[in-house]
Amino acid sequence: MDNLIFSLNATVPIFVLMLLGLLFKYIGWIDDDFAAKMNRFVFLVPLPVLVFNDLATVDFSQVWDTRFVMFCLLATIVSIAISVTVSFLWKDRTIQGEFIQSSYRSSAALLGIAFIQNIYGNAGMAPLMIIGSVPLYNVMAVAMLSLFCPGREKLNSKMLKATLRGIVTNPIIVGIAAGLLWSALKIPIPHIMEKTVTGIAGMATPMGLMAMGASFDVRKAFAKVKPALAASALKLLGFCALFLPAAVQMGFREEKLVAILVMLGSATTVSCYVMAKNMGHDGILSSSVIMLTTFFSAFSLTGWLYILKSLGML
Repeated sequence: MDNLIFSLNATVPIFVLMLLGLLFKYIGWIDDDFAAKMNRFVFLVPLPVLVFNDLATVDFSQVWDTRFVMFCLLATIVSIAISVTVSFLWKDRTIQGEFIQSSYRSSAALLGIAFIQNIYGNAGMAPLMIIGSVPLYNVMAVAMLSLFCPGREKLNSKMLKATLRGIVTNPIIVGIAAGLLWSALKIPIPHIMEKTVTGIAGMATPMGLMAMGASFDVRKAFAKVKPALAASALKLLGFCALFLPAAVQMGFREEKLVAILVMLGSATTVSCYVMAKNMGHDGILSSSVIMLTTFFSAFSLTGWLYILKSLGML
């Protein structure tokens, strides 16, 4: 019972905030335009500041773990390869790009930080997990959506340059780089700056989760049911079942294991839909997977946390 309570305490507050966003949209306090602007604001300002704040004060000579970062990177690569392979099972080739990215691409930054903060009180190993997975997420999302886009040419040098530019200018990557540099140079943070940064960073989790909840559309979750269910099963169950035992075997525990769990089994990121729509896809499959994984991850993540806690891994 203690393990179940621990798991529920970790997951329920996260999804209560998402339900609040859905409620606020239902009663008219948040509309689609406002939710989209909230999502973008969190992505551009509070989330990068939160990552910076967690990294800038860390002594990386003590917390850096090459094995952990490489595990996140390799697990992401294999997950993408599996998603590509499964995508060829569908007769409708126009959905391949969306199927691939929605199967592997997690809300690693937002939900990863939110979960670890909720359990341990700080972002812990989430920034290192982001270093190992998020850049590859972005590169491969652009590549897959371009390669399998209906009626569009394959990747070219212009698209590759745009992809690299997008990675370099990604706000989360900028926040990570700034935090790593600040930490490496051992620059002190003045009290006024510390209070300001902490205040801005504190907005990231509640605002981001409510914006995600406000973006939820139940009707879209029932479009293209079979591929949506397959992608959701991979996202919430398949990759966790495949890689969590390996992570445990390699000795990862507590914050590192939670970060890996969220990387593998959290809801598909809302940016999948935005990117798909802006790259020539209809976005229906992406939105369906986002809705399904957002809802069912409340149960699957609780279950995975319960199992890991019961085994003494957390």
